[in-house]
Amino acid sequence: MSNPNPQSAVTAENKMGTMPINKLIINMSLPMIISMLVQALYNVVDSIFVAKLSQDALTAVSLAFPVQNLMIAVSAGTGVGINSFLSKSLGEKKPELASCAAKNGLFLNMVSALAFTLFGLFFARGYFSSQTDIPQVVAYGEDYLFYITVFCFGMFMAITCERLLQSTGNAALSMISQTVGAITNIILDPILIFGLFGFPRLEAAGAAIATIIGQMFSMCISVYLNITRNKELNLSFRGFRPHMPTIRSIYSVGLPSIFMQSIGSILTYGMNQILLSFSSIAVSVYGAYFKLQSFFFMPIFGMNNGLIPIIAYNYGARRKDRITQTLKSGILIAVSILACGMIVFQIFPKFLLSFFSAEESIADMMSIGVPALRTISLSFVSAGFCIIASATFQALGQGVYSLIVSLIRQLAVLLPLAFILSKAIGLNGVWLAYPIAELFAVALSILMLKKLFANKLSNI
Repeated sequence: MSNPNPQSAVTAENKMGTMPINKLIINMSLPMIISMLVQALYNVVDSIFVAKLSQDALTAVSLAFPVQNLMIAVSAGTGVGINSFLSKSLGEKKPELASCAAKNGLFLNMVSALAFTLFGLFFARGYFSSQTDIPQVVAYGEDYLFYITVFCFGMFMAITCERLLQSTGNAALSMISQTVGAITNIILDPILIFGLFGFPRLEAAGAAIATIIGQMFSMCISVYLNITRNKELNLSFRGFRPHMPTIRSIYSVGLPSIFMQSIGSILTYGMNQILLSFSSIAVSVYGAYFKLQSFFFMPIFGMNNGLIPIIAYNYGARRKDRITQTLKSGILIAVSILACGMIVFQIFPKFLLSFFSAEESIADMMSIGVPALRTISLSFVSAGFCIIASATFQALGQGVYSLIVSLIRQLAVLLPLAFILSKAIGLNGVWLAYPIAELFAVALSILMLKKLFANKLSNI
């Protein structure tokens, strides 16, 4: 991969150091928010169409979610490390170091994709058999997970290339590749799942194949845009060798982010085991919740992707005022969006769940799902604050703070509390654990922010 017009030096101040903060947040984040919403849409569409097959098919896709989340954790977490180090290098006027970060980041995600390919080839069936003995769920799940993992190269490369565009202030270009991939998946889902227009009926495997085709489209477009439009990076791999100091710098921020997001996979796996002790429909409800909440959380994560390079750039440029203003504006926006999400979940739970209800189980889906959505959504506003705090930790090179908060919230509080309350109260106790755990996370995030500002920004 090469850039035909690489710049050896950054001759003009990047907009991340000059544009008014509120305008800059919109400029950097809005394209990502739109693309994340599209991403959320095609994840939801996957489950909606799969639910029309049967309740077993929806349960299988829900059980596959921890592995999918782990792949996203590794690829996006590495991307966070690339984002932070690359943007900081540009802020310090070191374009050669930024290009080195980009090439090493691409290399790291290529290796990661290979690891998941091997998992899909040898362990897909064993993963499902360890969770359930329902033959149809195992069959659907094995088909779905095999394709998603074995052909994950497109996802890893697309995410990495999109992060390179974001890191240099070209978030609008990354939106293009994500949107094209998502739309491709949405179009192909019903065709391949149900065998429309002469295509074979592939059922759960069809949903997976539609997804990987969309990811391949995203990869091709994002590679092309980096080569032709990303002028601040030299992406030639001629004579490339892995550069360990750069890899260490990427993973100093990226590894905590990977671990933090991977904890979500452990949490979901553990929650699924708790829920399976009640019924497989409870697992389907939990899976439906994750799809539905993504419409409100994905925009926040999209804004996060915009905030990280802004904060990292201005930290490199020693602009404390712009860092604090970015943090305040980000918190206000995140809390406002998730407050709207909470209201929607409180008022319209039956309508939301109706999209994921197989005909044979709609009554059970509603009786379990309505209290689940209403209870879990009480945690949304607190979560908005914690997400922006996490972005600040990562951008300032202290991703380990994010890891600590996430570890305590999910594995030390949420999962044990869900188990205890499930025994004491029943199924509704599982959902109640969410808002309680989020209060712990808010308190810890505030303490970490105070410590970070005292250590990192007090002398700027």
